[in-house]
Amino acid sequence: MSVKNSLTGLGLSVLMVAGLSMAQPAYAAKSPKSFINDDDRFMALRDAAFHDDPEAAEQHAAALRNYDIPSYVDYYRLRPRLYKASNTEIREFINKYEGSAIADRMRNDWLLLLGKRGEWDLFDQQYPQFVVADDNQLRCYALLSKAVRQQKVANEARNLLTAPRDYGEGCHALVAFLADNGQFSQNDLWSQVRMAGENSALSLAQRLAKLMDVSEKRVAEAIEKPSALLKKEPDSGRAAHELFIIALGRLAKNDPEQAASILSRFSAKFSDSERALAWAQIALQSALKLEPDALGYWVRAEGAPLTNEAYQWRVRTALREGDWKLVKNTINAMPASLKNDPAWIYWLGRALKAEGRQEEARTLFNSIAEQMHFYGQLALEENGQKIGAPLASRPVTAEEIAPMEKNPNLQRALKFYAMNLRMEGTREWNWELRKMNERQHLAAAELARQNNLLDRMVNTSDRTKGELDFSQRYPTPFNESMYKTTQSLGLDMAWVYGLIRQESRFIMNAKSHVGASGLMQIMPATARYVAKKIGLGNFVPEQVNDIDTNIALGTNYLNMVLTDLGGSQALASAAYNAGPGRPRAWRSKLTRPVEGAIFAETIPFAETRGYVKNVLSNATYYAALFEKKPQSLKTRLGTVVPKGMSASDAELP
Repeated sequence: MSVKNSLTGLGLSVLMVAGLSMAQPAYAAKSPKSFINDDDRFMALRDAAFHDDPEAAEQHAAALRNYDIPSYVDYYRLRPRLYKASNTEIREFINKYEGSAIADRMRNDWLLLLGKRGEWDLFDQQYPQFVVADDNQLRCYALLSKAVRQQKVANEARNLLTAPRDYGEGCHALVAFLADNGQFSQNDLWSQVRMAGENSALSLAQRLAKLMDVSEKRVAEAIEKPSALLKKEPDSGRAAHELFIIALGRLAKNDPEQAASILSRFSAKFSDSERALAWAQIALQSALKLEPDALGYWVRAEGAPLTNEAYQWRVRTALREGDWKLVKNTINAMPASLKNDPAWIYWLGRALKAEGRQEEARTLFNSIAEQMHFYGQLALEENGQKIGAPLASRPVTAEEIAPMEKNPNLQRALKFYAMNLRMEGTREWNWELRKMNERQHLAAAELARQNNLLDRMVNTSDRTKGELDFSQRYPTPFNESMYKTTQSLGLDMAWVYGLIRQESRFIMNAKSHVGASGLMQIMPATARYVAKKIGLGNFVPEQVNDIDTNIALGTNYLNMVLTDLGGSQALASAAYNAGPGRPRAWRSKLTRPVEGAIFAETIPFAETRGYVKNVLSNATYYAALFEKKPQSLKTRLGTVVPKGMSASDAELP
């Protein structure tokens, strides 16, 4: 969901919430409770399992012997005592429900235990059978198992260990083993510590540094109190220099200019490679703050090994400053896994086109132009075409939908959705989709439509590549209310639908972890402010979930930020997600007019960056459907100009 905000005038301040668990009431497992029916008791069983209360879970499960989803009763009975359960008991559960989503979930849980215990024979037997295979810790444990058997895995580990916040115990154990056994050098370990520092992962940085006998106190000073460490020149020795470099990056989060000044003062104390590393630390933070000086810092960082995040921000800095040569060189230097992302394929094509290498650029654009996303649309336009709604496939028939209505896994998913258990419902729904061809995907999407699960309809239909139904992918519920409201405001209805598709996927009662509600995900303070502005008398917070009220409040607010930001849909979409103050600040850092696509690409918040791209991509398809003619995403993105300059003054190459 969006990074939503409390409203003061048209300025929003971000409400950062660390996690759902902080907002949960204390669990009272022993308190007496009456149950209306078995579904009610199942919810209590689930709650006991998630709060690691095996006694309560056993009590509830015993009373659910005839429940119509026995696999989940058994799972939630076993889950809170998994650490004490025998491998035989866990295996019996998996064998009993083999081939089901919940058996795969249990295998995931079991593999984590096996990895932690170092039971590698059993781990290696079970890991290939883990179907979803989406757990980064298990990937680390799988490499650790190979390393324990004296296989060389250092290169695979380097490619995997790029996102410290996802490490967990398994990835730390992998790093520690590789360091102990000579597969990871000090360069590898310090690279990991620097990444942890970049991600504010203090505890991880301390654990990693401890592998090199560097004290927790010294690491904490570099990450939490960089100014104190940087007051004097660095001591001699590898650890002192590395911690000084990390401290420079941490200081640069708030003041890159000061960090650059300190590095320049003590430059002679470092080797050429250390200096490049230090400039890369400063350049990344300067780039995230959209400072024009970042380009110069990146130049000084030439030759430094970069993290995936740093590679991407080096390109974004170059885009913002119009340095196409640096765009090309940086993308070409990226690891293959990153370079092959559609974003960097597109921007490399643009860099080649800027050099006059038209055929090479066209080849890159052609490779992604049929993909239905932001970069595919932009690539299509680079090849001189516009964006339209493709010809619809033959509509699914009642005969094709009938097996979906009888499918036990889909029916189980529908039951979970009816109980508002979206995690379980989505697990079951997606598990069944794995077995389906594209016609069956469209039929399942239609089943979702019939059950008013528009988010499932959209997500299911989105999976197809040859069989396409845009009425499923881009639905228009509440069309009459939406048309009336947008017409009265002079607001682009395609854009509003594009925003709703991204905000809530048309879940009517959607509520984010920060309290945003309904189709248009409106925060309570925003709702009160807009209600007052538009003269909605006697407004009470509960009204925000009324469809017509939610649409009225959301569209009026969207219109306010659009007006405030000069009519730019790119800026206004960013404002709806992150608050109007932020896009104004991002625009204020511009040194020249930029394409809307470049502005979107260089938004510092990852969530907002993806949000703006998706909203405007959605809106372009909706417009093609509404107007029944091809559209231009580039036109919709427009040009973003520095404050004080009008769009008519902007002259882009």
